[in-house]
This record gives sequence, C-alpha cells and structure tokens, in this order.
Amino acid sequence: MAASALLAVEDLTAGYGGLPALRGLSLEVRAGEIVALVGANGAGKSTLLKTIAGLLAPESGRITFEGRRLDGRPAHAVVREGVALVPEGRRLFAKLTVRENLLLGAYVQSDERTRRQALDEVLALFPILAERAMQTAGTMSGGEQQMLAIARGLMSRPRLLLLDEPSLGIMPRLVSRIYETLAAVNRQGLTVLLVEQNVHAALALAARAYVIQTGRIVLDGPAQELLGTEVVRRAFLGL
Repeated sequence: MAASALLAVEDLTAGYGGLPALRGLSLEVRAGEIVALVGANGAGKSTLLKTIAGLLAPESGRITFEGRRLDGRPAHAVVREGVALVPEGRRLFAKLTVRENLLLGAYVQSDERTRRQALDEVLALFPILAERAMQTAGTMSGGEQQMLAIARGLMSRPRLLLLDEPSLGIMPRLVSRIYETLAAVNRQGLTVLLVEQNVHAALALAARAYVIQTGRIVLDGPAQELLGTEVVRRAFLGL
C-alpha cells in the first residue's frame, strides 16, 4: 500500500457466522479521491463498508486511516476519527423530522457553533432539506430520503465518506442531482469511497475503481479505463 493512502485496507477477511464474505481483500483510497467499488449483489461490497465503519469486526487483516488502525474499533470511535458511513437503505429515523435526523448526525460535535455551521452547510448543499426541515423523514420521497441520509453523514464533518448504493431505487433525475452534489463536496476536499451497482454512473464519477467478485478484488485502475474493459462490460453492463 502507498504511504500516502488516506485509507488502506490490507489482506482483509471478514464475514458472518464464520462464513467469509471478504477474502484477503486489499485496496486504498488517497486523500481527495472518489474511488468506486463495483460488483454484483453478494460480492462483499456492503460487508467491506460495514467493516471499515466498525459495524463488523474483521477476522484478519488491517484497516488504517491516516496511519491509525481502525480494525476492531467500535463504530462511534471510527466516526470520531473522521469516517462516516451512509448505509444502504438510508436507515433514517422515519418518525423524526429532517432537522432532527440531521442533528443526530452531528452527535460527535460537542460544540454548538460547529453543529450549527455543519447544518447550514448541508442545507446549502441540499436546499430541498431546508424546505422540508420540519417534515418527518418517513413521508419524503426515496430520492429526498437519500439526500437526507447523505447530509446526515456529512454532519459529522468527515474526511472520508463511505457511500453504500446511493442510487438504489431512485429515479434517474434525482440520481444525477445526488451525483452532482457528491462531485461538489469532493471538489471541496472530501474523500469518497463509493459502493454501487449502477456501474456506469459510479465509474463516470470516480477517479479510480475496484471491481469485486466473491469477496476478492479482481480488477482495479482508472475508472474510465475499467469502463471499457471486457470484464466490466460483460459482467455489469450486459454487453
């Protein structure tokens, strides 16, 4: 792994009930990048993000962030280190308002001024959330809920954002808007590790990408180059 990697995953094995979903997986994300991890259902994409985020303990291997070990640390400690996960399915508090969901995302921020500033920033990124601030999250559309989930992740002011299937079940118009916002926050310095089944959209956004199959990385390189490879075209684009 490169010494300059912001996030380094080395020879990681993890799974559920003794059955490995990741098998000796290694990858890296450098500061300021958007890196995509693409693969089919069940390939291990979500398992990797959960393990990085501290929701799943690895069986072996190392995860380092800014040179500090993350593997085996609890989820709240990982957030405090500067890593935030936006999970698949959004996992919002449906009966709480938009504003309440956002403020829960800032629980690691002890300073009230910092919380207010973070709130102002995410509402500027997603103006629809400012309009719906007092609406309960469960009454919003799927695309609006995804925006809220991303905004909640940004409330902790992470240096690395882990995004799990942000386009899942969302109309194309809102997917485009979400991806435009991700590009904007990346230009402001946020590093992103993006997990997606929407391969074309992910590789169009990312600088580099990894292809995962049955828990192993089988291909990596510049995202636009991978888009043209036979492996990606046949496996994920149906060509």
